Amino acid sequence: MGIDISAKRYRRIATRIMAAALACLLLALVPLASVTAFADEAAASTASADTSTPAPPPGACPATPTAPCVVTNDKINSGDTAWMLTSVALVLMMTIPGLALFYGGMVRKKNVLSTLMQSFAITALVTVLWWFIGYSLAFTPGNGFIGGTTRMFLHGAISLADPKTTTVSHLAPTIPEVVYSMFQLTFAIITPALICGSFAERMKFSAMLWFMGIWSLLVYAPIAHWVWEPTGWLSAKGVLDFAGGTVVHINAGIAGLATALMLGKRIGYGKEPMAPHNVAFTVIGASLLWVGWFGFNAGSEVAADGRAGMAMTVTQIATACAALAWMFTEWLTKGRPSVLGIASGAVAGLVAITPASGFVLPDASVLIGLAAGVICFFSATALKKVMGYDDSLDAFGVHCIGGIVGALLTGALVSKAYSGTDSSVLTQLWGVGATLIYGFAVSMLILWVLDLTIGLRVTADEEREGLDLALHGERVE
Repeated sequence: MGIDISAKRYRRIATRIMAAALACLLLALVPLASVTAFADEAAASTASADTSTPAPPPGACPATPTAPCVVTNDKINSGDTAWMLTSVALVLMMTIPGLALFYGGMVRKKNVLSTLMQSFAITALVTVLWWFIGYSLAFTPGNGFIGGTTRMFLHGAISLADPKTTTVSHLAPTIPEVVYSMFQLTFAIITPALICGSFAERMKFSAMLWFMGIWSLLVYAPIAHWVWEPTGWLSAKGVLDFAGGTVVHINAGIAGLATALMLGKRIGYGKEPMAPHNVAFTVIGASLLWVGWFGFNAGSEVAADGRAGMAMTVTQIATACAALAWMFTEWLTKGRPSVLGIASGAVAGLVAITPASGFVLPDASVLIGLAAGVICFFSATALKKVMGYDDSLDAFGVHCIGGIVGALLTGALVSKAYSGTDSSVLTQLWGVGATLIYGFAVSMLILWVLDLTIGLRVTADEEREGLDLALHGERVE
């Protein structure tokens, strides 16, 4: 008994120390950023005051830039920029409040606030980490596995030397780089937030924060670099992922499986009823996800053009087909269609069309949607039951499996005539396999270290009481 008390006391002390360390780490970034910002401004002032050395010609980006560069303001496309500003808002809405409500409605009443809190806290935490180093690691050239540090604190993303110039990313040369960084930030936010669906109702809040912060830098940023940065090794192999089927959904889903396995099942899982507390919340959340996904997929064209329009079109068609496919499959196998089912089917379709949205035509999107609806239904029901894991809100069953379906069908159904690119199922398997192996292994390592130090799971008494009261001292009346 004495050993148990000592262990609990150690865990409580370690948790407080780790929480204080995280707070101090975040606070320490502020003066560091201020010092480097002052240095940047001083250098820019010196350069502008030095008339002996001619300034570099504005708008000197090469025709096909391979790194961020500076252009004159007339090179910025106002239509593209307006669409991307809108897309930023749409994709951020997918997490708060979209995903927060989607997940919040599916948990029991005693855990709804803690579930909402997870999405909200991740949004804040990942934003700070993205500003600090995440964007730089993911979207600067670097090498085949990771980017550089030239955009730490977003320094260099704004042209200070001449107000008539703007810095652009080589991946989005018609919009300001800060807008592109904000767009990619919204992807970096929703990806770890999706993982929360696998460990709902049983993970410590402090452990969740540490896991998500470390995971976003050690897993999300490298995989985003591999696939989306032209120097990334998967990009060089020709792996296609238009808007995040591999980078976001397979990545989050396999990390979700790792957390579900490490934390174990919820108390009473399979023995006690764990019905959703408010399916209406879930439907509202799914609806916000559906609308926001147009920014996710059509926004990934990074331009207001015909391809963005086609990405929006195939997204709508695939989602509708997947929702119907899940509904009819459930109707046939269980005797009635459920509201939760059709909402889950729509999300499965959104996931599956994501990697293909800029590469396929409407006919192909129908096939992708139908396949996702049927396959994800069985992965979220039969597969979970057979394998015995507690993927609480089906983050693995919908996002990882749906992402795999979409990634592989992208290779099979890509329209070279329309997209100007080509791929194959074998090529796509490289992206799927690398993400599954790396994502699962590193996620398990992070979880193992955290379990040894501060512990991952709340106590049995806290779990029975509910995380709202146990962790946050609040509850829904």
